[in-house]
Amino acid sequence: MRSGRIQSSASCSASSSSTFPHPPCLSSASRHCNFPRLLSPRALSLSQRVSRNCLVPETSQFSFSKQSSTNKKRLFPVNVGALVTSNTEAISTGPLVAEEKIGVLLLNLGGPETLDDVQPFLFNLFADPDIIRLPRLFHFLQKPLAQFISVLRAPKSKEGYASIGGGSPLRRITDDQAEELRKSLWAKDVPAKVYVGMRYWHPFTEEAIEEIKKDGITKLVVLPLYPQFSISTSGSSLRLLESIFRDDEYLVNMQHTVIPSWYQREGYIKSMANLIEKELQKFDRPEKVVIFFSAHGVPLAYVEEAGDPYKAEMEECVDLIIEELEKRKITNAYTLAYQSRVGPVEWLKPYTDDTIVDLGRKGVKGLLAVPISFVSEHIETLEEIDVEYKELALESGIENWGRVPALGCEPMFISDLADAVIESLPYVGAMAVSNLEARRSLVPLGSVEELLATYDSQRRELPAPVTVWEWGWTKSAETWNGRAAMLAVLVLLLLEVTTGEGFLHQWGILPLFH
Repeated sequence: MRSGRIQSSASCSASSSSTFPHPPCLSSASRHCNFPRLLSPRALSLSQRVSRNCLVPETSQFSFSKQSSTNKKRLFPVNVGALVTSNTEAISTGPLVAEEKIGVLLLNLGGPETLDDVQPFLFNLFADPDIIRLPRLFHFLQKPLAQFISVLRAPKSKEGYASIGGGSPLRRITDDQAEELRKSLWAKDVPAKVYVGMRYWHPFTEEAIEEIKKDGITKLVVLPLYPQFSISTSGSSLRLLESIFRDDEYLVNMQHTVIPSWYQREGYIKSMANLIEKELQKFDRPEKVVIFFSAHGVPLAYVEEAGDPYKAEMEECVDLIIEELEKRKITNAYTLAYQSRVGPVEWLKPYTDDTIVDLGRKGVKGLLAVPISFVSEHIETLEEIDVEYKELALESGIENWGRVPALGCEPMFISDLADAVIESLPYVGAMAVSNLEARRSLVPLGSVEELLATYDSQRRELPAPVTVWEWGWTKSAETWNGRAAMLAVLVLLLLEVTTGEGFLHQWGILPLFH
């Protein structure tokens, strides 16, 4: 088998083009600051850019090392940019550190810590309009429906969490990462405080913000713990953060910046390559093992219609890791697929389960799974990959299975995240010169703000990951019956909410409405 990307029978035929501006060289700071050479005709003046949260220097203080890819064979064109190397020595943070209280806010999804937490966690998840999207006429049913679905799904989800120890380790790992990041920053003479804000479980983003205010933080770096940006992960967390900022005078005037993604940073790339190299050595014939990158999926419409850069960033990330491995004379075959799809809409392809079956049919005997979009162990690595996909691989004829652990608190990874924070500090500008302007957007100009604006302008037309109104929407009679059943469920819920009586109340499923 030749080294290179393996084409799955389920490979995606959709275009990977994106409306999101993707400059060739992006660092953790340039990613959210428009340098003069990257300014578009719509670029604001310097004073306007400063007021919109982005200080632009005359020259860049970052070091980039280009990675050659001319001899690399790929099955799709990817414009690999630069592997970003930190150069924190060139940045003077003295005045910032001496005069300001610096905070770092880590954003993550969150997860239930006990089996009793599973149902309320699912409620928070499904109550998000970006997860379940109802027609405008039925918006008032968002929470009752979230309660109904979470109760139905809780037993199955509890089985999954029970199999990994009775709850998600995500909070514990994220807290550990926050503490290690704090230590690394202090070791680099940046006495910052690090906070954790989860989207769907404790500690919620709102709780983290209250701590930030209580501590009197004056400069804040927002760092989503997602290496690649997506409107369904980082975007959702930033949108929530934006709504919190909009109505709070303290936050409106607090200086801050956002690091939207950091998949191209040297510390992350080398840490991933180190873990892959280590796990390959556990196989009897390491050179014959296929490196299988499995990323969390997103609905295809997010990429094709809303300009989500997730697919492009994921493909570039894989290429950078493979290039780093090739420097070490590791030339294994590799492929990329997407996991965790739900609902009836089309998601990014190829799907992980289909690809595993296809690789087995092609005679692959050794497979090393790499959870490329996760930096912490949780249900999708410990149960979905380690249990479900492993079983599928063995059933498909793949005899040797391995899995690269999530990065967790790998020292090089944490140190490079600290460098990313330090590099962004010179660009932490005043949010706005007026509260009116400040309330426009939390996200800095030139990166996530434009993406969110594009997404928000079309979000009513985009299918959500779980689209209740479209369940069963096909031409077959059987699924038409399913659609009718869903309408009946909505009617029953309407009666329950309006009358306060019915079988859901009798069963205690809707206790919020007693």
